[in-house]
Amino acid sequence: MHFVTREHIHVDRIATAWAIRRFVDPDATFEFVPRTRDISRVDGEPFDIRGAELSHRDGRCTFETLLEKYELPDPALRRMAAIIHGADLPHQEGAPVESPGVLAVFDGVRDSISSDEERLRLGSAICDAIYAYCAEAV
Repeated sequence: MHFVTREHIHVDRIATAWAIRRFVDPDATFEFVPRTRDISRVDGEPFDIRGAELSHRDGRCTFETLLEKYELPDPALRRMAAIIHGADLPHQEGAPVESPGVLAVFDGVRDSISSDEERLRLGSAICDAIYAYCAEAV
């Protein structure tokens, strides 16, 4: 499958792309487009773009929406989703204690790497580590 998201990816889009490759389609490809791109004109499955089905919904971040859409009930993924949600929406109360640290790491990735492909590569390694941490915790 081919997925399309906004350029300058950060925590939620990186985690969502990681989960797509890890649990939905290991051969998935990604395209990064400007925020203003009309999703009706993209060739692929849009995510975290205004108007896309796979995006923020009902108080959930895109990563959480992905877990619902693809029916991924893994308890470690659910724990990770709470952490990603807290990192993506840091002003909401009740975030897990890990969320600020995860946000800081992804801020570093965003601020030090200009290529979305490289951000996804490095961010995926970070997501592997977060998932392992969450698997151990549950």
